[in-house]
Amino acid sequence: MATTAANRSGIDTRSITLDEKIHPSSAWFVLALRLVMGGMMLVAGLGKLAIVPGGSAFDAAGFLGNVNAASPVAGVYAAMAANPGLIELINVVIPATQLMIGIALLVGAFVRLAALGGALQMTAFYLGGWEGAWLAAFDPTLIYLVVFLALGALGAGRILGLDAILERVTLGDQPLVERFPASKYLLG
Repeated sequence: MATTAANRSGIDTRSITLDEKIHPSSAWFVLALRLVMGGMMLVAGLGKLAIVPGGSAFDAAGFLGNVNAASPVAGVYAAMAANPGLIELINVVIPATQLMIGIALLVGAFVRLAALGGALQMTAFYLGGWEGAWLAAFDPTLIYLVVFLALGALGAGRILGLDAILERVTLGDQPLVERFPASKYLLG
């Protein structure tokens, strides 16, 4: 049975070489993961705006002001909680970015940028929830962080997403990703 380039993965680092046949159903699992994470972020953002049942108005001061002293960011977060102007900004930025990340993942547009945004938020939440114990370090926020990074690395927006269309757009006689090489870090 011949193996085509479409269902092979070739990863070569200096110390490890992976060259395995990828099962076609893998794309469906990546799509499902993208949709689930997109839905999770959309619902989280809507919940912070008190739009969904059970949601309540978001106030970052409660989270930032109650970080465990063992957290490496406890002092920074406490200082942020003490700044009312910054809290007002955070109270707008967190729900807004969660909505944008959720929508981007659901439609498959700018997935790498959305995945980076999701990973940065999860890093901030993870560090804020740090309790100092080694085993407690493995919490759901860490899992979400890794999933966001995986979605970006896998180019999940190319699987039934708008990124696949955006990457084929031509401006003049040149594909968008060739005319603006940095766009390859946003799309995918």
